[in-house]
Amino acid sequence: MDAYSLAIILVVFASFFQGTFGLGMKYMAPLKWEAWWLIQAFVAMILIPLVWALIVIPDLFSVIASTDSSTFWTAALYGFLWGIGGILFGVSVEKTGISITYGIVMGLAASMGCIIPLFQMEGAFSQPSFPIILTGVLLLLIGVGITAIAGVKRDKLKNKNTDSNNKSIKIGVLIAVASGVLSAFLNVGFSNAAPVAKIAVDNYGTSAQNASLASWVVVLIGAFAMNGGYAIYRLAKNNTWSSFKVKNSKKAYLWAIATGVFWFAALGVYGQGAALMGDLGPVIGWPILLGLALIISNIWAYRAGEWKNAKGPFKILMGGLAVLITAICILGYANY
Repeated sequence: MDAYSLAIILVVFASFFQGTFGLGMKYMAPLKWEAWWLIQAFVAMILIPLVWALIVIPDLFSVIASTDSSTFWTAALYGFLWGIGGILFGVSVEKTGISITYGIVMGLAASMGCIIPLFQMEGAFSQPSFPIILTGVLLLLIGVGITAIAGVKRDKLKNKNTDSNNKSIKIGVLIAVASGVLSAFLNVGFSNAAPVAKIAVDNYGTSAQNASLASWVVVLIGAFAMNGGYAIYRLAKNNTWSSFKVKNSKKAYLWAIATGVFWFAALGVYGQGAALMGDLGPVIGWPILLGLALIISNIWAYRAGEWKNAKGPFKILMGGLAVLITAICILGYANY
């Protein structure tokens, strides 16, 4: 098997984790959100990345210590900004609903997370694959938009008697746009942390595939600073520290840990696939990851009965998924 075929397979596996980890969020009770989130964030952004990276890069801390400070802080800052996007996602859902928010955020995160690293590359416009990548990203946006419309129509069928506050929805859409742009910075941070992986390869003999984990460790320091910091702020503000001791919370703890493992499994495996794709890895791999994850999350939603009695919207969804698959094929071809 050639390296590029293996890279695509890894990204497909990563998309399964990315499209699945959110299932655990249905099982937060009886823990308070902030308690559950702190556990999940610590597992996802500190524990699993560090353990996995240390297994394959025993000199991990030496690699990080050898990294230029500007590279370190820039990558960590992008992780921190992504964390803000995650918090805004939750605010937007409260105002506009999951379908509109998810569509906007996924579309912007996939496209911006591809375009920004592409434009940061030297000679981006002279890349032979440049027009193919733009075509793939445009189709990806269209596909995400169609799936969002399907979700909105489905929700309207299920909530015929619910009055919407137009002002609240408009504010929610604006917040979702901000969330989508900031959510793209996770991949931008990974792309900008490439020098960390290079040090691991050049100075410590690590394979490019495994060296990608060093990049994630740096980016996720910033991500946890935001996510963990916000959860601790909520714990202090709401005085909900006792939530950690609530009875019958074993299941919620297990789901928080499992969610964290699946969340970083998506990034870790994606990073390995992107490394095998070469310089265009973060540009090509990221939109493929999120596009496939959107398809997988809708498969889970269908199995859970979320599209029951919504035949018309489901047909629209199928059209959107067909466009997404086409976009993913085009993006995969762009780096072949």
